[in-house]
Amino acid sequence: MKAMSFAICRIAVLLFLGTICLRAQDAPLRPGDTIELRLGGVPTNDVSQITGSYVVDNQGFVNLAYINKVSVGGKTAAQAADTIESTYKGAEIFTNPTITISTQGMGRFVNVGGEVKAPSRIPYTPDLTLMSAINAAGGMTEFANAKKVRLIRGKEVMVVDTKKILSNPALDLPVKPGDQVFVEQSWL
Repeated sequence: MKAMSFAICRIAVLLFLGTICLRAQDAPLRPGDTIELRLGGVPTNDVSQITGSYVVDNQGFVNLAYINKVSVGGKTAAQAADTIESTYKGAEIFTNPTITISTQGMGRFVNVGGEVKAPSRIPYTPDLTLMSAINAAGGMTEFANAKKVRLIRGKEVMVVDTKKILSNPALDLPVKPGDQVFVEQSWL
């Protein structure tokens, strides 16, 4: 019975992680991200000249043929594709371009450790919260101190009482790429 319960929990976590990976396209682009840009609806030599990998520069721009720098930082892949299409149309270079941007290899994670059942790197999505990150790591162990969960963001450390979040979900904090969540051990 215990093994079956564990297997069901594992399947639930894997399904949740699969959903998270599918939503990576929703994450805003940031400097250093690599995007794969595909162009369609234009002459073949233009397709081969523009289709490819691009790195978002420190100011949030990508440098594209014919239109130079286009701002994509802070936009989702779909928003960036719309911006690039509009820029090509506005410059009257292409009348009906179709841009597709994929971002699978972006590597944005939240690290969850300490007294959780499956310490791991959780793929980031814009709707990821402290509690959903902990749940994606299998939930807290029986030795966890739910009143002392550390959320580490850069040099900032917040200690969060997750029992309060359970009674008031509005208190659940959003997490960001690169955050670390550490569940302290309870000292009985």
